[in-house]
Parts: sequence; structure tokens; C-alpha cells
Amino acid sequence: MKTTINRRQGFTLVELLVVIMIIAALAALSAPMLINQRKQADLVTATSNARQIGQALLEFDNQYSSYPDQSTAQAVQDATGTQLSLTGNTSNDMFRQLLATGIAPSEELFYVKTPYTKKADNVFTTADRALSPGENGFGYLMNGNVAISSSNSARPIAVTPLLNAQTDGQFDASTFNAKAIVLRIDNSAVAYTIRPTDKQAITPGGSRTLLQTGNDTVWGTDTNPVIIAPQRKN
Repeated sequence: MKTTINRRQGFTLVELLVVIMIIAALAALSAPMLINQRKQADLVTATSNARQIGQALLEFDNQYSSYPDQSTAQAVQDATGTQLSLTGNTSNDMFRQLLATGIAPSEELFYVKTPYTKKADNVFTTADRALSPGENGFGYLMNGNVAISSSNSARPIAVTPLLNAQTDGQFDASTFNAKAIVLRIDNSAVAYTIRPTDKQAITPGGSRTLLQTGNDTVWGTDTNPVIIAPQRKN
């Protein structure tokens, strides 16, 4: 007697729908984890870049007896003959002095993945290309319009990610899971928590804000800490 074998012709519609639902559920569960992993990787990169900036600033201070400000721009110009723009009111202008002296070897160390930045092209031989808008993600701290004194090594000198690249001390909590990277003069890169109510960066283990002054702060009473913001990408 001849035996008839029935062969299935693929999945039924119901089975396909079940498979699709399972895949969608797995994707929904894994998406937040993947996003957090990506943010953590971006945080690690930004922290490493901050420390490289710190090393460059220390070397600059050794050579020019000050961190970059308007007064050191002329000294850098005289020493290097550079045509780069070294004065201005953005952190790009201040950090450009590190490139002009050759202390900073690349634009890449100024990169942070934020809504206002772009990947650096690493072309910095002309005034219009060196740290162009968006190639720097770090704000730079100054004492009013002059460089910060290095008398207290715990003082912050560079920070990221600033909310909308502004100077009011607010940070973008969405970039690194409510963390701000604060580079200190001693070249430590410390994670400050961003307070959800006002977007201010809070010192570890305390309640003081980044720019808060007073006898019991790193700034004391004779310093006026201000953040010089980076230029947003066009």
C-alpha cells in the first residue's frame, strides 16, 4: 500500500504573528540596554579625552605660566607665528591655543558626542578649520575673563556636556545618563550628578553646585568661576 506523507508548507499566519510578536518583545527589552551601553561607551571616550585635555593644559601652564586666556594668546602668537584665531569668547578659541603650540596633537581629544557636536576632521592648519563650530564639546572654566589660578588642584577647568552649549551651568542629562564630566586641575575626570530639578552639576557626596563659591568650596570667596561655552555645530 502506498503511504502518503503530508509535508508542511512553511508557517501558518498565526505562527508568523507569534514569531513577530516575540521578536518585537525581545527588541523592546534589549533596546534600553543597548542605548545605555552606547551612552556608557561615549562616557568612557569623553572621560579619556578630558584627561588628555588636562595633560595638555598642564603642559601649557608649564610653558606659559598660565592656562589659556586672552593674555596668553599674544605669547603663543609670538612664539609660534600661528595664523589661527586665538582670542574670542568661546572655549574653542581658548583650546585653539593648545593646537597652535603643538601641545595638543589633534582635534580629536576635544570631541564629545552631544547634540551640539560633530566628529572632528582633524584639519587645523588654517583659521577657518581649526576647532571649527561643533568640533569641541568641552566648556572651559575661567575666573571672570582671566585664567583660573592653579592654587587649588581640585578646581574644575573643563566640563561636558553643557545643555545646548550654554554658559549658565546647566548640563544635558540625556547624554550620559544624568552625569556630567568635570575635569579638575589635578587631571582627575570626575562624574558629577546632574540634578533633575535645575540641570545643575552637583559635587560628589554633597549638595553644592559646580560654580558655587564660598569659604567651604574649591573656589573660595575671591574667584568668579564662569563657564566659557563651546561653539555649536552649524
